[in-house]
Amino acid sequence: MSKIGKISISIPEKVKVILSGNIINIEGPLGKKSLNIDLETFDLNINDGKEVSIKPKQNNQNTKRLWGMNRSLINNAIIGTSKGYEKILELNGVGYRAALKGNVLNLQLGFSHDINFNIPEGVKIQVEKQNILKITGTDKQQVGMVASEIKSIRPPEPYKGKGIKEKGQYILRKEGKKK
Repeated sequence: MSKIGKISISIPEKVKVILSGNIINIEGPLGKKSLNIDLETFDLNINDGKEVSIKPKQNNQNTKRLWGMNRSLINNAIIGTSKGYEKILELNGVGYRAALKGNVLNLQLGFSHDINFNIPEGVKIQVEKQNILKITGTDKQQVGMVASEIKSIRPPEPYKGKGIKEKGQYILRKEGKKK
């Protein structure tokens, strides 16, 4: 039995969950999301628009694996359309700064050139204080992917801690050379 799959998902008041065929349409104040669920292996129950539960029709190894994942995908979509997701990135280093130019994020990260990062649809980036980026969106996977791509441009180094890191991320620091 899946520990995560057993838990039913409560639906906030402003969110509507509609099942049409194999597709679940989730509509909330921040946007719409549709998920494709295999109804041949899973039973999906929507109770009075307040709760969603998912159960496998057969109890074998494959359905056990997919049960918790499908429940998590539905839960993430409901949270994304009601509250949204956000990640905060910090730029640490002398002269490291970010600026928004339309739909392009301009990063100055100590290279000989500026880096222009194209912001995908469905994700909003705000620049606070030139060295703090706030990435928001309704899709958890897309917000995390954008944050990961920006962090990979200049990962934090262990000696001075210069680079792009998430807020609250711990960087293992090393001691420099000794005389």
